[in-house]
Amino acid sequence: MDLRIFTEPQQGATYDTLLAVAKATEDLGFDAFFRSDHYLRMGNVDGLPGPTDAWITLAGLARETKRIRLGTLMTAGTFRLPGVLAIQVAQVDQMSGGRVELGLGAGWFEEEHKAYGIPFPKEKFARLEEQLAIVTGLWATEVGKTFDFHGTYYDLTGSPALPKPAQKKIPVLIGGHGATRTPRLAARYADEFNIPFASVEDSERQFGRVRAAAVAAGRDADDLVYSNALVVCVGKDDREVARRAAAIGREVDELKANGLAGSPAEVVDKIGRYAEAGSRRIYLQVLDLGDLDHLELISSKVQSQLS
Repeated sequence: MDLRIFTEPQQGATYDTLLAVAKATEDLGFDAFFRSDHYLRMGNVDGLPGPTDAWITLAGLARETKRIRLGTLMTAGTFRLPGVLAIQVAQVDQMSGGRVELGLGAGWFEEEHKAYGIPFPKEKFARLEEQLAIVTGLWATEVGKTFDFHGTYYDLTGSPALPKPAQKKIPVLIGGHGATRTPRLAARYADEFNIPFASVEDSERQFGRVRAAAVAAGRDADDLVYSNALVVCVGKDDREVARRAAAIGREVDELKANGLAGSPAEVVDKIGRYAEAGSRRIYLQVLDLGDLDHLELISSKVQSQLS
């Protein structure tokens, strides 16, 4: 079971804060540092000092880390034209020496679009399908050849399809709870399928749908990595768990029901249940980015038992 650190910087974080978390992620032996792609805070927080851009952040971290994978859960398809996104991600992959992964989703948070003047189209899922075709198609085009795409929403003619990533193939993540279209899209384009904030039972059910869609598409279902994203709140005792829950404005019982919370033993046990459901990777949603002791505890008392 891979453990990855997943951050939500729109809730309030500077680049320096994210750098500290990314360096701790690397030093403590976690597999990757991922971040959300949002421009507006959610819930009862001030979001200060304001948003950071996902791919600008990852470009900086690409030069300041050496080992960890870097990526997004999920880049919003509404934020960037697919041709521009392909260039950005390929460049950051080069800057990192081939450590980038692209999570790409349709975009859903209408308020942030209104706040920053970003169009919020009605047909987001159909656009996402074209975006995936374009981004992966540009990367796969041989040097010296050109790429064309003529769709409903995007039209590319004679693209040189440059630059190329450092990796032969950048892993693409697709995720969500949709019962039909999402599994079909994952079966066609994804290297990894992620289900966010879902129960063990719902995860197993959705993984089954994706596996079935992969087989229907003529693909080995085991070609995909299946993963979860879950909030994490671990403490060496009940008092520490309660303190960390209070720091992120959540209740312990709710966190235990809907995430990975409690003592290291409790969290290891629950991760085991997700593993039995088919999960091979957990993105630990860390909401208090100033609490690096939390990461150290997870590394020494949880991750060490999963190796």
